[in-house]
Amino acid sequence: MKVFVTGATGALGSHAVPALVAAGHSVTALARTPRKAAALTEQGATPVQLSLFDRAALTDAMKQHDAVANLATALPSMAKFMSTNAHKYNEHIRADGSAAVVDAALAAGVGRLIQESVAMLYPDRGANWVNEDVPVDNYPMTRGNLAAEANARRFTAEGGTGVILRFGWFYGPGAAHAEQMLAQARYHVGMMPGPPDGYLSVIHMADAGSAVAAALTAPAGTYNVVDDEPLTKREFTDALGRAAGRKLWLRVPGRAALLFGDRLTSLSRSLRVSNARFREATGWAPSYPSAREGWPATASDLRS
Repeated sequence: MKVFVTGATGALGSHAVPALVAAGHSVTALARTPRKAAALTEQGATPVQLSLFDRAALTDAMKQHDAVANLATALPSMAKFMSTNAHKYNEHIRADGSAAVVDAALAAGVGRLIQESVAMLYPDRGANWVNEDVPVDNYPMTRGNLAAEANARRFTAEGGTGVILRFGWFYGPGAAHAEQMLAQARYHVGMMPGPPDGYLSVIHMADAGSAVAAALTAPAGTYNVVDDEPLTKREFTDALGRAAGRKLWLRVPGRAALLFGDRLTSLSRSLRVSNARFREATGWAPSYPSAREGWPATASDLRS
């Protein structure tokens, strides 16, 4: 297939582009700078430099493509994560950017759209498994992702095949938040976002990239992309310590995260998310079925 990728140099895109190329697809990738364009060329993609919000230019660039993977995002760093203002640009990209991408893809006659989303949209389910039939929650930080998902469903309603991928927390090479947490762990501080017995569903960057390629064969719909085995918050923090090679003296914020309300809702709730539907639809399977094994295996890649 000929695949057009936005967000191609981001955390997910930098793994998805090589996965698409390795699978034999011809990839055109959006780049904002000459340096990023050069990096995409090295990965085997054809870079184009234009704005994510320029519908006319996007339409021209997408012509003759079979699919579009919209992976554009701009999450703030962990230090700014609780700031509402810090999320505004990401919301702009998710909502307005996805609208422009869908409009352009429809105008260009593209048949398939893959839209990145997040599993943190689900409500707290304790120890119960969460599949795609569970209704999503609606709180301030979900606005951009919910808008992006709505645009993907609009693409399907207008005759295309819209595939929404709800990813878990990223970890592994290139996952900025994971790198920041690993840096803290080297100083014996472990990130425990919520009660220790709550669940956290994560996904290794390499497996997230391969999922984008696998989604080219998925029927229209919404799919969870996570490790096979979600970890409790305690297990996740322990895995961080092992990856950093340190004994953790502090595990924060723990239950105190609940006190921050909506600002940490996406991190503090318990989400034991299942990937069964995506596995069944595409045959995809994670190479790292659990972060319990994946973090130690990639620690050397994350160390500066």
